[in-house]
Amino acid sequence: MSRVGKNPVPLPDGVDVKTGDNSITVKGPKGQLQWDIPRGIEVSLQDRTIVVRRSSDTKAMKALHGTTRKIIANMVKGVSEGYQKVLEIVGIGYRAQVQGQKITFTLGYSKPVEFMLPDGITAEVDKKQTQLTLRGIDKQLLGQVAADIRSLRPPDPYKGKGIRYADEVIRLKPGKAGKK
Repeated sequence: MSRVGKNPVPLPDGVDVKTGDNSITVKGPKGQLQWDIPRGIEVSLQDRTIVVRRSSDTKAMKALHGTTRKIIANMVKGVSEGYQKVLEIVGIGYRAQVQGQKITFTLGYSKPVEFMLPDGITAEVDKKQTQLTLRGIDKQLLGQVAADIRSLRPPDPYKGKGIRYADEVIRLKPGKAGKK
């Protein structure tokens, strides 16, 4: 039995779950998420908990068992609490501005870079315009958007300039040695 997959997912108050033929829909105060369940995995609702079972003990089913349970747990947490990622913009003159669903970055290129946010993701910038906070209910989509924004100007290994996650540690390389 999968150690992750065998644990039931508790449902907090205000979260409703509906299971269909091959899909699960989780609705909560922050929104609604829907996901297609892989073949061979069975999801059932028992006493305000979600239980995930697999049909066989093949290696692929064992892997899908724990993954399915964790995705459903992330959906429940997303619709009840939500997720957030914080990005820091480091560099002289580097900044970001949010206008609705569009973020405009000044990152040292000849022109500003515009990034359109997908539906379900919101962004806000602090007063210094160097810290960007992304919020959403879909953990996978939020992580992908944060990675796409970081790839606009990854951190430089010599000076550390660029866009990085708030908890990311950049190991700086030493510059070239002077003549002796």
